[in-house]
Amino acid sequence: MTNALREDSPSLLIRGYGFGAHVWKRARSGARAVPLRLLGRDALLIRGADAVDLFYDNDRIARHGAMPPLIQESLFGHGSVHSLDGDQHRHRKATFLDVAYEDEHVDRFTPLLEREWQAELDEWLHSGARSAYDAAVGAFGRASMTWAGLPGTSAAKTRWAARLAQIVDGFGAPYSPEYLLALANRHWSDRHAEQLIDAVRAGTLDAPDGTALHEWAWHTEPDGNLVPEWAWPNARNGELLPAKLAGIELQNSIRPMIAVARFVAFAAKELHDHPEWRTRIGAETHNRGSLTGGRVATAFAQEIRRTAPFVPMLPGWATTDIDHDGQHLPAGGRVLLDVLGTDTDDESWARAGEFDPSRFLDVDDYEAITTFVPHGGGDVASGHRCPGEKLAIAGLAAATAALSDPRVTILDAGLHVNRRRLPTKPASGGQVRTNGAPSGCPVH
Repeated sequence: MTNALREDSPSLLIRGYGFGAHVWKRARSGARAVPLRLLGRDALLIRGADAVDLFYDNDRIARHGAMPPLIQESLFGHGSVHSLDGDQHRHRKATFLDVAYEDEHVDRFTPLLEREWQAELDEWLHSGARSAYDAAVGAFGRASMTWAGLPGTSAAKTRWAARLAQIVDGFGAPYSPEYLLALANRHWSDRHAEQLIDAVRAGTLDAPDGTALHEWAWHTEPDGNLVPEWAWPNARNGELLPAKLAGIELQNSIRPMIAVARFVAFAAKELHDHPEWRTRIGAETHNRGSLTGGRVATAFAQEIRRTAPFVPMLPGWATTDIDHDGQHLPAGGRVLLDVLGTDTDDESWARAGEFDPSRFLDVDDYEAITTFVPHGGGDVASGHRCPGEKLAIAGLAAATAALSDPRVTILDAGLHVNRRRLPTKPASGGQVRTNGAPSGCPVH
């Protein structure tokens, strides 16, 4: 399939988000699949609608072991839902659906977003400069932890959110001190979440029905074999998920929302670069009297997700021989879905390279757009699409509305993006200050 002497892994580390575009240069014009070699194995990079259908076909593609351990262990946690397939995945995923997917959960989350983003906007107005990214980490952290039923003061929630944000920031740089710090924060967070689960089970901490804390504290696996070996012998048929693993999944219910802060930094950049949209969203927010639920702000948020996805690609294993677009991959090879290449595919999107939120203004069912995969694709219940996607969209739209307030200015400096780093964001995080305030310290 490929030259056995070729190894593309170093290029991925060097090029980051530009890796896919670099690999596609080898292929014919309009190709939907291109062979490569990754971590010593044959692999196939795929893009477009048919690629999404293939990648989320559970009969042909598996996830277990596909994510490099350095990423799986630091970002998602040992034994988490992201590494499962088949019945194991569907059963664990069902609790995520119960916790986050239905509209009632979004409705419960929305007033928390309104409160926290109004607080951040007030902070900007009274205290001068601060980055949109830092504000989003705090706002999303406090809102999602309250929504999940977690105890603690606002300050404590903000501190934990900063730890979870650093895990997200450090997982993609295993060669750096940030990765070691991410492992330390992972250890602290796992221990803290496990203690919360234990407290709920002991009856010393109340967990409201329907919250993530309640659902993971009382989650059971139907078969002890679905639990990873390190959790045995304490997990048997119908028994509770071990507290450590339940705590990991509790974090996986809130950390993705905090990761949306990276999208907020991109929103700051695009609002700066497209002031006509900032004016339009500001007027919508003023007319509605709310930072949440704006149609234009939501369309803008969707275009941010399309053009600035969290990761450039997603990995899977071929469980059968794969023939796709004239390329053959034997069973056991890696299949890589080009997320960025699919979200910006010229054959799937009109004016794919343009930033144009209007393409989403009349879209009600974004899940029906096969090639829109910033949070994964396929069916949310049976596949690997993120069940918290609705929450992410609501949060990003609220942040966009706050950033569009005419009383604040998004500063020019630091909006460049290092596309070699995974994950990335504008360097400054999108620095924001009050109109009329000096560019330096607001006090002196």
